[in-house]
Amino acid sequence: MQLEESATKTVAPPAPTAYTHREIMEVLVGLLAALFTAIISSTIVSNALPTIIADLNGSQTQYTWVVTASLLAMTVSTPVWGKLSDLFNKKLLVQVSIIIFVIGSVLAGLSQNVPELIAMRVIQGLGMGGLTANAQSIIGSIIPPRERGRYSGYMGATMAVATVSGPLVGGLIVDTPGLGWRWTFYVCVPLALMSLVVLQKYLHIATTRRQDKARVDYVGIVLIAIAASLPLIWVSFAGDAFAWMSWQTAAFWAATIVATVLVVRVELRHPEPMVPIGVIRERTTALAIVGSIAVGVAIFGGSVFIGQYFQVAGGRTPTQAGLLTIPLMMGSLVGTLVSGRLITKTGRWKRFLIIGSTLLIVGLALLSTIDHTTPEWHAMIFLAFMGLGMGMLLQNYVLVVQNTVDVSQVGATSAVVAFFRSLGGTIGVSVLGAILAAQVKDDVTSKLAALGPSASGAGGGSLLDVKNLPPEVAEIVRSAYGDATGTIFLVAAVIALLSLAASLLMKEVPLRTTLAKTTEDVSA
Repeated sequence: MQLEESATKTVAPPAPTAYTHREIMEVLVGLLAALFTAIISSTIVSNALPTIIADLNGSQTQYTWVVTASLLAMTVSTPVWGKLSDLFNKKLLVQVSIIIFVIGSVLAGLSQNVPELIAMRVIQGLGMGGLTANAQSIIGSIIPPRERGRYSGYMGATMAVATVSGPLVGGLIVDTPGLGWRWTFYVCVPLALMSLVVLQKYLHIATTRRQDKARVDYVGIVLIAIAASLPLIWVSFAGDAFAWMSWQTAAFWAATIVATVLVVRVELRHPEPMVPIGVIRERTTALAIVGSIAVGVAIFGGSVFIGQYFQVAGGRTPTQAGLLTIPLMMGSLVGTLVSGRLITKTGRWKRFLIIGSTLLIVGLALLSTIDHTTPEWHAMIFLAFMGLGMGMLLQNYVLVVQNTVDVSQVGATSAVVAFFRSLGGTIGVSVLGAILAAQVKDDVTSKLAALGPSASGAGGGSLLDVKNLPPEVAEIVRSAYGDATGTIFLVAAVIALLSLAASLLMKEVPLRTTLAKTTEDVSA
């Protein structure tokens, strides 16, 4: 921190340029198009995954990793992109991330097996991390926090709609003759290219950094990647390749602890850390991180598996499964737009975090009651509660933290919150997927054994290829997936309690009306 202070005294950052409403909206068109493309790519495959895994003869573990791979790459790369946006030109970085995303999307569509698809999803995830971090950073650099609530509402709505409309779009593509699941990856390319053109024309932003010579924290990048990846790899193999309580488990967690300690040590000493530990120590930021992790687990973990529930347990087509999740999308849209406008109007934000967390917990708790016999309209109502809650939380945690720092640090700070939210989502998908797979495996195995040797042998292929299973086996699989889905929502509801606790403990500081942080803001 001392090095940063001395650098600040030596080189004064240029004054941020004020944008008119029209100029902001022109930039937002490009940013939101890119952000929508990035977010929807992480969920568009959810309703297509049963078809993809069945076509490529994959397993439930591979099912989870097709989603987890992109989320993990996005999670690990987000703080890197965020810090780079404070050091280098934000416009160039967001354009580079779009190009990386397009390359990953095309290659994912060309994949011939599941391991190849997972690898291409990693490339997509790297681009997604850049789009998420740089979009947050650019908005934080051109809009004061008080006004940011209004525009953050647009961004939050885009993120929410992309998150929950992805399954519907994916289902429509899979069910459309002549397209097929590969187009769930190709369809993202045109919108990404359009955003590239719009940003080239309308985005003109100066590089606001605190010193002349940028120093990239390469060691921090590697250590953060290791610390974030090890627990997720462990979750994928534990209970299958080795026991949950085993020396392999101990080795994974020992390595994770060592990597985490090294991350803290390196980040405290580096003059331009990837994750600014000094900012994380601030109470509001620390609590926002806790809340963001919980929200990530609930939103990504819950929404990824609801499409599988409607298809496998309910026997619905991918398109029908997508339509059944519309209440989640509409709830998210209403929650983010209404809360964003009211926050801009009043400058107050805490009440919306509390209300959003409560609605999210209620929705998840209600969803924990579903099984393979639950009427679909019940699940749709429960999803609406979940959507309202996630809409009020997705973007507002970032907004609150941005209000605590100067514009010169907004990239790294925004990326930290996005990093932990994505980490929560990645952990959520992995852990909830592991719980689902274990419960389904035990349930199916015991019921097949009860039917006799002939039925046990019939379950040798992919369980997700339900339509090609013998009728008695298909019924067992449907009931197993339906019953296990309620369990994972119960786990998500318990984790979501952390978001409510974090929001209650936060001290509300009204949003400032300036881009730069003044001495009055510091004293407040």
